[in-house]
Parts: sequence; structure tokens; C-alpha cells
Amino acid sequence: MGTVKIEKANIEDALILTRLKKNVFDTEKEKWLGSQDGIVDHNIQPPGYDSIEMTKYMIRELNYFKILYEGVLVGGLILTVVGKRHGRVDRIFVDPLYQGKGIGTMVMKCMETEYPEVMTWELETSRRQLSNHRFYENMGYKKIYEANNEFCYEKKMKEGAFVGGESREITIHGDILNDGDLSGLQVEYSNMKETDFYGINGSYSTYSNSNLMGAGFNNCNLSESRFQNINLQKALIADLNMSQSELAHVTLGGVHVHDTNLGEKNEHIRFERCDLHGSKFDNCNLNHVEISNCDVTRMKINGISVEDLMEAYESIQGKRKD
Repeated sequence: MGTVKIEKANIEDALILTRLKKNVFDTEKEKWLGSQDGIVDHNIQPPGYDSIEMTKYMIRELNYFKILYEGVLVGGLILTVVGKRHGRVDRIFVDPLYQGKGIGTMVMKCMETEYPEVMTWELETSRRQLSNHRFYENMGYKKIYEANNEFCYEKKMKEGAFVGGESREITIHGDILNDGDLSGLQVEYSNMKETDFYGINGSYSTYSNSNLMGAGFNNCNLSESRFQNINLQKALIADLNMSQSELAHVTLGGVHVHDTNLGEKNEHIRFERCDLHGSKFDNCNLNHVEISNCDVTRMKINGISVEDLMEAYESIQGKRKD
């Protein structure tokens, strides 16, 4: 078997990694879904898998490795490593021309060597990709749950590989923990439903692979926080200062944005590469708004077709030149 290495990807690798990823996932779609129309499986074709901008985002914000086989770039490995002990395999893909050579197995071993402190690895895969199930199970992963379209696998590494923290006594009076020092504490697989956190310092804490459905955050400092791979369906996001924040690769179908302003400094919003098809802007201040290089088919302003307005404008400009 040839030499397999993983190296941190950089922005210059984005184009070739995007092409590789598109080829791999399109091939997987053909293999597992064939010509079936109308079926969407986000584990077989993840959102943005063919977008170079998504690739750039992942290189910047996640742990993105390129896979080298005998020095040739043949695939990628995308990880989210948060906290001190937990890691998630977001994507792993190998060029179909190089599959069957044991590259995937070596990549997973390289990953574990790269992050010896990680005690739990987890990943999700389509229930349709039976070969993936066998592969992950052979690598020591165990299925921990299954949904309609996906299986979730987890691998527990050998205890003792991680050294850190120190034992301490924690005193709880009734149902209240007060003035306790929990900094650096590892909380795993615990039921904390309806727990009330008040006046705590939780800066730079991490929450991963957890159910926070219905959680409330009120009067909290969440500056510099990171929300990635989060389900925010039916969430209420209100009375927030999001100045200079960034929304990238976010699905906004059905979102209602209202009573919103640009803050004291009047810092402008930019929309780039956004699909706003069928959206409505009502009773908004669009003073000095600029629209360029956009598809304005059937777009209307106060009921007037923008296409008709542009045509009329070009006609007037043509007459002026004559």
C-alpha cells in the first residue's frame, strides 16, 4: 500500500478540493439513489458540497485536512474538534479512482494520531450507504441511534490517553449549587433538563452533540461565540446586538425579519451569493441600497416590474445618445 498523509488545507486548495468533493458525492448519489427524482439525502449530498465558498468557509473555520496518497491530493477530511475531549467527523471523501486501496482506514488512524486528546469521535452517515456502515464498524465505531435517513456512530477511545483537570468537591444545598468552581469540568451524558443557570461565568465553554431544545438565553454575553451545525428551526432571535456578525451558509427559508436596524454606527449589511427568491421587503428604509449583478426576473417595486423599469431606462438612455 502507498503512503497516506493528511495535511491542513489552505485557501489555495479550495478549488481542487471542491471539484474532488463534488465528484465523490455525485458518484455516491448515482450509486445509492440512481435516477430517483425528488429524494434529498443530505448525508449523500451535503448542503453546499459543490460550493467553493462553502469549502473556503470550512477551511477557515473547521479542521480541514487534505488527503495525500503518494503525494497526490486525492480527497479531504473535515473535522469539528471542540472542547478538550470530543471530535466530530463532518466529511471524509476520497476520489473514486483511488478508493479500495485502504486510504480511508489510514486517514482515520492519522486523524486519531493527530488528536490524541479526543476521547469520543462521532459521525453521521446515510442509512442507504451500507458500505459506510461496515467501514465505520470495522474502525471501532458503534451505532448509537438511527433516524429515518441517517445513522449516528460513535467511537470511544481508550481511557487514560487524556490527562487534565483535577478532582474537587462540589457541594449542592437542596437543589442549588452556589459559588461553585466548575471551571474545566467535563460534563458528559448527563440529564440537565430544565436546569437554571444564573450569574455564571461560562466564557469559552463548549456545547457539542447535545440537546438544547427549548433552551433560553436571556441577558447573556455571547460575543465571540460560534454556532455551527445547529438546528434553529422555530427559534426566536430577538432584541439582539449582532453588529459585525457574520451569517454564512445559512438556510433562511420562512424566516421573518422585522423591526431591525443598523445600530448607532449605521453599519451597512451586505448580501453576497444569497438566494432570496420570492422574498418580500415591506415598509423598509432602502435608502442608498445598491443592487448589482443580480437576477431581478419578476422582481417588483411597489407593484412595478423592475425588468420594465430597466427596459424603460435603457430606452431613455438610447434616445439621449441619439
